[in-house]
Amino acid sequence: MRAMILDEPGQPLREAELPVPSPAPGQVLIRVLACGICRTDLHVVDGELTEPKLPLVPGHQIVGTIAETCEGSTRFSVGDRVGVPWLGGSCGRCNYCRSDRENLCDKARYTGYQIDGGFAEMCVADERFCFPIPEGYPDLQAAPLFCAGLIGYRALCMAGGGRRLGFYGFGAAAHILIQVARYQQREVLAFTRSGDKEGQEFARSLGAVWAGGSDESPPEPLDAAIIFAPVGELVPAALRAVRKGGTVVCAGIYMTDIPSFPYSILWEERVVRSVANLTRRDGEEFLALAPRIPVRTEVHPYPLEKANEALDDLRAGRFTGAAVVVVDPETTG
Repeated sequence: MRAMILDEPGQPLREAELPVPSPAPGQVLIRVLACGICRTDLHVVDGELTEPKLPLVPGHQIVGTIAETCEGSTRFSVGDRVGVPWLGGSCGRCNYCRSDRENLCDKARYTGYQIDGGFAEMCVADERFCFPIPEGYPDLQAAPLFCAGLIGYRALCMAGGGRRLGFYGFGAAAHILIQVARYQQREVLAFTRSGDKEGQEFARSLGAVWAGGSDESPPEPLDAAIIFAPVGELVPAALRAVRKGGTVVCAGIYMTDIPSFPYSILWEERVVRSVANLTRRDGEEFLALAPRIPVRTEVHPYPLEKANEALDDLRAGRFTGAAVVVVDPETTG
C-alpha cells in the first residue's frame, strides 16, 4: 500500500510502499478514503510532541470503510463507513477509564502518534474508538469532524454556558465551533493573527459578531475564551479579555511557554484550564449534534503524495477552514 512516512521529526514525510497491516483481535482494517490534517500533525512532524513511534504514518482524522474485521470485533461490518479520531485506545481499567475520562489514561495511545494513522491507503484501528459517520457528510467534509470537531466540542463544553465567547485562532476547529455556538444562540468574537484580514473576513462570514487581531481588546468583556492557537502569550491576553468569573480554555495539545503575568488578571475567580484529547462520549454527543445544526466544513483537498505541501500550507496559514488528504483518488468533496 502507498503511505507517507515520518522517519525523523523535523524532516519531510517520505512516500513509501508498506505491507498492508493485519488487524489484531478487537481491531478492524480500514480502507482509508480521506484524512484530515490538524495542527497536532504539525506538532508531531516538527518534533514538538516528543514520543512518536518511528517510523510513523501520521494522520488522525481518518474517514474510511471497513475492509476486514477480526476475532472479537462486533461493532462494525465490512463496508461500513467509519471515522477514526486522535484517541486510539486506553487501558479500560484505571480510575480515569472507569469514570469516563479515558482521555487522561496513563496508557492511552494516539492515532498518528503511537499508532500508524491515515496518511496511507490502509490502517488498523481499535473498533471501540471508531465512530459511524453521520449520514449526509461526504468523505472529505466528514474528516475534520474527528479532531477539529471533537476536541473543539470538548473545549466548548469546558468553556461553560456563557453567552459571549472569544476564539483565539480561527482555523479548522474554530470554523466548526462557531457553527455550534451560533446554534446555541451565543455570540463569537474571533481573534486572528494581526493583519490577517482574510481570516477575519472568514470568521465574519460564519457569523462572528466581531473579528480582529489577537493583540486587540474586544469591544465588550468575554464570558469565556478558547485558545486554539499554540501561542502561550495569548493566555494573559485572554485573561485580560474575560470578565470576572470567566474561563480561559487552552484547547491545543501543545503550546509555547506561557509568560508570567500579574495575579490581578487571574483574580476575581477567573479560571485557566486545558483540554486533553477527547472521550468517546464527546464523540457520541458531537456526532449526534453536528447533523442537526448542520455543521458544514470548508475543506481544501491534497492528494496523498502532496501531504508535505499540505503541512507547509497549514504551518504558513495559507488557507481558511481545514486541509484534507485525499487517499482514494475516487473520493470526491
